[in-house]
Amino acid sequence: MTDYPVLNALIFAVIGIAVFAVAISILAKLAPFNLWKEIVHEHNVAAAVFAGAVALGLCWIIAATMH
Repeated sequence: MTDYPVLNALIFAVIGIAVFAVAISILAKLAPFNLWKEIVHEHNVAAAVFAGAVALGLCWIIAATMH
């Protein structure tokens, strides 16, 4: 990309965060239930574990792709 490694890291970090945000919003829309309501208001631990596992999986995929 550029000759400056710090600038490259910042560019890839911004791209990675943007891809992650889009993927999480798609997950929330495709879930057959309101994910935020289940986690916050209903205290559904299984939904929180599911969302966390998906978030970690997405982060690992994005990190491996950008490496």
